[in-house]
Amino acid sequence: MSTKPPAAASHVTEEPIIDEDIATTHVWYTSYGSNMSEARFRHYLQGGRPDGATRDYPGARDRTVPSKVEPVMLAGSVFFAWESPTWGGGIAFYDPAGPGTSYGRAYLVTAGQFADVAAQEMHRIPDADLDLTGLLADGHTLLGPGRYERLLVVGEIDGLPVVTFTASWTQDEIELNPPVARYLQLMAAGLRDGHHLDDDEIVAYLLARPGARPRWTTESLAAALEAEIDKAGS
Repeated sequence: MSTKPPAAASHVTEEPIIDEDIATTHVWYTSYGSNMSEARFRHYLQGGRPDGATRDYPGARDRTVPSKVEPVMLAGSVFFAWESPTWGGGIAFYDPAGPGTSYGRAYLVTAGQFADVAAQEMHRIPDADLDLTGLLADGHTLLGPGRYERLLVVGEIDGLPVVTFTASWTQDEIELNPPVARYLQLMAAGLRDGHHLDDDEIVAYLLARPGARPRWTTESLAAALEAEIDKAGS
């Protein structure tokens, strides 16, 4: 886990294009949604069913935990849309051209583990590596029309690419949809543990994401986060 104070959260470099000759054995997979919770993300590597989910994850071929975890800030916006069969309700998507900055959490994983995470996001069997050549050369690649098949390089940390995935469409091209409480609780856990935000800051951040309102209000979201804290402490 990173020991950096909140004010020192890593900002990935602004230039998204990585030298093609860079070693690609490892990448920084970066989440801006429920995978900001490290406990939730580990199900993609080690398998199992996260609390509140409706599906089991097979896990990665390499089940080693990330060698490093860092807080990051991403240029662009996060919004909620689609209808998740795993959680119900909307899930987070990232628009690199959107306004402002967004919180994220970067996990140092192997290129193979990243491929397996991407496969599981699309409910596929994690059994093949991805050719990252085009992604690293161009800063982006499209694997297909699926919700998380647009791969992006959003910068680098310590000379290694920071990569994430999102949809090929923007928030203006799809109907927004608020997440369920459990999904927001997982995002909150990542914001709390990774960026050391307090609950007031977490509520303000999540409510500012397009799609959260009007389903969620300051009062209802604060109550949902408090309920999860009470559950964890019981």
